[in-house]
Amino acid sequence: MAEEKKTVKKAAAPKKEAAKKAPAKKAAPKKEAAKTEAVAEVKESKKVAEPKAEKAPVTEARCFVRDIRITPRKVRLVADYVRGKDVSAALGVLAQVNRVAALPVAKAIKSAAANAVNNFGMDKDSLYVAEIQVSDGLKIKRFIPRAKGSASPIIKRNANLVVVVKERK
Repeated sequence: MAEEKKTVKKAAAPKKEAAKKAPAKKAAPKKEAAKTEAVAEVKESKKVAEPKAEKAPVTEARCFVRDIRITPRKVRLVADYVRGKDVSAALGVLAQVNRVAALPVAKAIKSAAANAVNNFGMDKDSLYVAEIQVSDGLKIKRFIPRAKGSASPIIKRNANLVVVVKERK
C-alpha cells in the first residue's frame, strides 16, 4: 500500500510541471510560422514548371480471386474453355458446363467486366477474356488415420484465379 501511494505522488508532480510549461509554448508557433513561410518562399523560387504527362487510357480491367476451395487442376480445365472468348459468350459457355469450377470462374469474369464498365468506362459489348490464369493457393494439410496407429497426409488444395478483360477494337 505504501508503495502505491508513492507512485501516485510521483505521477502527479509531472502534470503540474506540464501545466506550467504550456504557456511558454504559445510564443513558439509564431517563430515556426515565420520559418515555414520563409521555407515556402524558397521552395516556390526553386520550382521549375514541369509539363505534366497525361496518363494513357486504361485498356484492361482485372479481377483477382484468392483461395477458391477447388483444386487448381479442376479450375484450369474450365478456364481453358473461355480463354480468348467474348465475355457474353464465355458466360454462356460456363452456364452449360457441368463442372464445380464453372461458378467461381463465371463470377470472376462478371466481376472483371463490371470493373471495366464501372471504373474505366469501357463498352460492355466489346469486352473479351484476354487473360485467365489459375495458380496454387494455400494448401491445407490434414491427416487421416490408417492401420496399426499410423496416419497418412491429405493435402487440400486451393486455387487463385486472375481474370483480365480487354476491349476489342
